[in-house]
Amino acid sequence: MAVEAFAPAKINLTLHVTGRRTDGYHLLDSLVAFCDVGDVIRVRPSPELTLRVTGPKAEGVPTDGCNLVMRAAELMRQGGQGADITLEKHLPAAAGIGGGSSDAAAALRAVSELWSAELPGQVDLLSLGADVPVCMDPGSWRMEGIGETLSRVPALPKCEILLVNPGVSVPTPAVFRSLTSRENAPMPRSLPYWKTAADLAHWLAGQRNDLQAPAVALEPVIGTVLERLKATGALFCAMSGSGATCFALFPPSSGDAKRAMEDIRSAYPDWWASSGTLL
Repeated sequence: MAVEAFAPAKINLTLHVTGRRTDGYHLLDSLVAFCDVGDVIRVRPSPELTLRVTGPKAEGVPTDGCNLVMRAAELMRQGGQGADITLEKHLPAAAGIGGGSSDAAAALRAVSELWSAELPGQVDLLSLGADVPVCMDPGSWRMEGIGETLSRVPALPKCEILLVNPGVSVPTPAVFRSLTSRENAPMPRSLPYWKTAADLAHWLAGQRNDLQAPAVALEPVIGTVLERLKATGALFCAMSGSGATCFALFPPSSGDAKRAMEDIRSAYPDWWASSGTLL
């Protein structure tokens, strides 16, 4: 028996920093979506618990307990259960699109099926990372607090999406330290129904990613990516998470995202770019 699970990229369409807890964790209000660009987890029965990493973004990815996939499997392991886990890596690491968290969530779903085991509760999920709970059920979510408060939101309209990462690492703690304000307004309490991609883009233009400006200050090439995305004629573009990946939204079934991806790959061969659709 072999089990496969998809680990889609997580996109913070908005990211409002609304406060800070006494333990140092920042409070967020974020509109989260997923797209059909991502990694793949495959698990097979095995006497031991092992992980190997393949794919175009495999270089440098650990295969021991430093990898959230192994930590996730260990969290569910009981009585010496084993699994041969393969992570096919397509997403860049530490890129603001939840790659590691989505991988961990996909691993949990896969080994749960393989071992006929119950999935962990929220406290255990949060022990793996603040983004793991939202990655357990990829969809459209409002994520609040440190990631523990999840609310379904109106279905997002069909959109093409382009993801671009310039290949720089932006340490999340450094981005948060660079914030000029940690007490900012959240999103409106009631979110609208977005009928079209243009409706969503228009609404997003009035929202924020409070980490974008600090990240650009730390790595100015992120600003270059955003300018390049704006030049494509996208409906909307912004940075996801704490960076450095940026995204652009396009009308559905237009082919615009793929054409823009090809242009950017040609002009910036050292950048990572991938196109798809919002889930």
